[in-house]
Amino acid sequence: MTEGCRCVVLVSGGGTNLQALLDWAAEGRLGAEIAGVVSNRPQAYALERARAAGVPTRVVDHTEYPDRPAFDAALREAVTAFRPDLLVLAGFMRILTPAFTGPFNGRMINVHPSLLPAFRGLDTHRKALEAGCRLHGTTVHLVTDDLDAGPIIAQGAVRVDDADTPETLARRVQAVEHRLLPQAVRWFAEGRLEVAGDRVRVRDHPGEPGELLAPAPEA
Repeated sequence: MTEGCRCVVLVSGGGTNLQALLDWAAEGRLGAEIAGVVSNRPQAYALERARAAGVPTRVVDHTEYPDRPAFDAALREAVTAFRPDLLVLAGFMRILTPAFTGPFNGRMINVHPSLLPAFRGLDTHRKALEAGCRLHGTTVHLVTDDLDAGPIIAQGAVRVDDADTPETLARRVQAVEHRLLPQAVRWFAEGRLEVAGDRVRVRDHPGEPGELLAPAPEA
């Protein structure tokens, strides 16, 4: 395991994925220290979750900056103050510039609520229903300059039911996210992620490339 792996989590909303990370850390399963939580929204409930767990927080309110480069510069300063080995985007709702992502190349991961490359961007659950998908899910991937397009670490799928709404589908996908994201952080902390081009291999994992590493499609 990487010695003293320090993780900083970026959040914008309720923070259910952050809570999953905090729970794994409290149970000794994460393999990394959550050194800080940074939000672009002062009222994000995720900040309360972090404070309740005794994790330091910072707010970099995007509305206080004249443009994206200025915000990214302030965000980079806030993040680097925590000396992170890994940066996790857990429901962080801002598009980052290459000036921000570049210094964290290979050590920044994101959880996205679709089976990428399908349905990049927002409203993924509605898009999946409108497209008639029978499977939907979530992806944990490395962050690059291209939105929702970095090398995929792991994916998990759920079945789409005929009666599903975006809300019911979102709840089931979130349950997978809460298992998949902490597992990916642990793999990083253990030094088991090997990147080759657009592929990520989990060293010593029994599965084959492209396998759904989270729960298999429901029977």
